Amino acid sequence: MKERLTKIIHECDFCVVGGGLAGMCAAIAAARRGVHVVIMQDRPLFGGNASSEIRMWVCGANGDNKRETGIIEEINLENLYRNPSRGYPVWDSILFEFVKREKNIDVLLNCSCNDCEMEGGTIKSITGWQTTTQKFHEVRAKLFADCSGDSILAPLTGALCRTGREARSEYEESIAPEVADKKTMGMSCLIQARKSNVKSTYIPPVWAYKFTKDDLPYRLPEMENPSENFWSMELGGVNDSISDTEELRDELLKVAYGMWDFVKNSGEYDADNWELTFVGFLPGKRESRRYIGDYVLTQNAVRSGEIYTDTCAYGGWTMDDHVPEGIWSKEPPTTHHDAPSPYCIPYRCLYSKNIDNLFFAGRNISVTHSALSSTRVMATCALLGQAVGTAASVCKKYGISPRGVYEMHIDELKYDLMYDGCWLPGNTLEPSEIMKASEITSTEGETDVLLNGHERPVDGDMNCWQGKPGSSIEVRFDSNRYADTVRIVFDSDLNRETIGAEGFLPEKSCICNMPLYLAPVHTPETLVKDLKLEILIDGKWEEIDGVKNNHQRIAVIRIKRNCGGIRITPLSTHGSEKVNIFSVNIY
Repeated sequence: MKERLTKIIHECDFCVVGGGLAGMCAAIAAARRGVHVVIMQDRPLFGGNASSEIRMWVCGANGDNKRETGIIEEINLENLYRNPSRGYPVWDSILFEFVKREKNIDVLLNCSCNDCEMEGGTIKSITGWQTTTQKFHEVRAKLFADCSGDSILAPLTGALCRTGREARSEYEESIAPEVADKKTMGMSCLIQARKSNVKSTYIPPVWAYKFTKDDLPYRLPEMENPSENFWSMELGGVNDSISDTEELRDELLKVAYGMWDFVKNSGEYDADNWELTFVGFLPGKRESRRYIGDYVLTQNAVRSGEIYTDTCAYGGWTMDDHVPEGIWSKEPPTTHHDAPSPYCIPYRCLYSKNIDNLFFAGRNISVTHSALSSTRVMATCALLGQAVGTAASVCKKYGISPRGVYEMHIDELKYDLMYDGCWLPGNTLEPSEIMKASEITSTEGETDVLLNGHERPVDGDMNCWQGKPGSSIEVRFDSNRYADTVRIVFDSDLNRETIGAEGFLPEKSCICNMPLYLAPVHTPETLVKDLKLEILIDGKWEEIDGVKNNHQRIAVIRIKRNCGGIRITPLSTHGSEKVNIFSVNIY
């Protein structure tokens, strides 16, 4: 008798397709707010373009104090604490752990979504094939999010989407081409190398391309730069960036191994001590399908600086538009068009115009090609994912659609995002009612800033209480109150840089090119490490559990007592002589 393949049925509140940073943050954000999540990822690990399979660094907004916070900052701070040499094995484990430790998330790895059941304009279920177990997995949910990059749910559901570049006249975008086309930014198979004390030789495959210096204008590798990952070895922008991926992968491998042959054997580099340590066989993509939502973000919207009523995330990378011909072009590989940092991204870009229960986050949101050239970078995508996951929790709470959040509960979504650490430009976090009614004093430093709702430096203002280890902040209530939790926001140094052999470098989650000497990274010195917490009981201060060996930006500490106030005493930092605290709220 022929054996039948098994189908497993899963039922949940929210199904996320795709496990890159956007999908991860969507799943984690929803799960933390009580939503039962299933995440379906077609790879064996999380991280997408940031994972060890592809190895692109995590980029985001440019400029002072513009670093993305929320879940992506939690991940980066955990990486600084546990991965001082910035190696991919530890990075992969951190991403895996962040998802797996959430009790409300069920994980389906190595599972590729390939079918969908619809009821009118609503998704009822999706089905994926898991290669490792040879099982089908059907996921039935009330809400879905496509964070797959290539937008697999678009062809399966009939969701409105588009591919390629809009004509300049469609949205009056000055950087768009005169005539619309199907061209996109290409994809790359990245490589990594390491310098050692031992000389090595390299014999390329016979099928690798042979390059000369004249073949590579604007693309000559900078071998002593730890940020060199050969990203400009790019192809696919003039092809179909989904259907042609397998053929393009083969071409990219010819380019990658040929590029290393050029570095090692052309005589253009002192490369005797350099060895190849990684070649990506999975292309990292920049662009394919984009969904159409209730709002389409354009070049002009990016540049306008508008603060939307439904701002749910922000960007700040330049409009970084790669030439579609990739490495075969004799032009510079990319053109950086000005974009403000930050600019706001409205929530209406994150749900489908015609499918009632479909969210999306990542490089596939509702934007034009021109705007995508900025919004596609991964730290921005992580913010978009957190916004979608948080919105899913609002949908569950009220039994509404993604559009219903915009129409009825957008202020609640924004509050929830800011409470969870996401900065929304032009918005502030309202202090708790307990704090508004309390007297706040300190042994040193101004305390008014603790209630201004700005949880980072903005426009030159530090917006934080400043003291020294051992100084205290005292909050006395107007009467005895029940205090559930206290939420404290520390300074994780949003301008932090790492020091390497060549001087200062912007912080990267992992190293791309490994020179001979590179200093390890560490937890930001500005973070509070240990903190004493006391509550006022019958006129006397009683110590309760505080913070020990902290390496995160936000601490939420349970109190669950009736008391007359709290006293916060930072005891130590990770190296700084002063303590910065942006916010204290008691709930």
